[in-house]
Amino acid sequence: MKERIKYRTIVLSDIHLGSRFSKVSQVNDFLASVDCDSLIFNGDTIDGWQLQKRDSAFWGAEHSRFFRIIMKMVESCGTKVYFLRGNHDDFLDKIIPMSMGPVNILKDMMIESGGRKYFVTHGDVFDSITSNMKWMARLGDVVYNILLKINVMYNRWQSIRGLPYYSFSQAIKDKVKKAVSNASDFDGMLADMARVKGCQGVICGHIHRPEDRMIDGIHYLNSGDWVETMSALAEDNDGKWSILYYDNIELYSK
Repeated sequence: MKERIKYRTIVLSDIHLGSRFSKVSQVNDFLASVDCDSLIFNGDTIDGWQLQKRDSAFWGAEHSRFFRIIMKMVESCGTKVYFLRGNHDDFLDKIIPMSMGPVNILKDMMIESGGRKYFVTHGDVFDSITSNMKWMARLGDVVYNILLKINVMYNRWQSIRGLPYYSFSQAIKDKVKKAVSNASDFDGMLADMARVKGCQGVICGHIHRPEDRMIDGIHYLNSGDWVETMSALAEDNDGKWSILYYDNIELYSK
């Protein structure tokens, strides 16, 4: 077995614990396979919207394992853990900011990496629909969950026919998110906010689309999600960032 890789920082967002479509088993396998100094959950870690619905909420043994793995990382590696607030876990507004030893609950934060300062935020406040038309955001969430249910049935049929997995729910969501992003200039506003805060980079989530690119001199990073893309951001000891995909990493056990 190869030696485990230890990262300086790992960022995950949009895990949506409580939704039946959260890839909680996969995120647990991922977390149990990595070591890091700082672990940042950048919003929508717990899906409060789904937990309010009796017919769609789900909480099982893997969800308890999720928190046990985090605590083990704290105990064995001295990992500092940060939970940032997203729109689906906006119930955190009632307790922000809070610190419990190495575990911190915050609205947003700043970090330094590779000689740059990064503004870390979920990003929903820069989504015009989420911020100004919450009823439409909740309607979109309902429609997305319906698409996910259809997607499960569709891919069962694909499997029977010997055809590869295809996520039309992700394809539709990508098109919608790109349209919303373009309409509200989501990426650009985040880059501008980072600049206003004296930062040279921004780390966000929210739109479920992992990215690593430059926007007018600002390093833009998006950690993706754990509903379909199953991706995370990782920083090495030299301050270099990369996007990790669950399907492309070697899994170990703690």
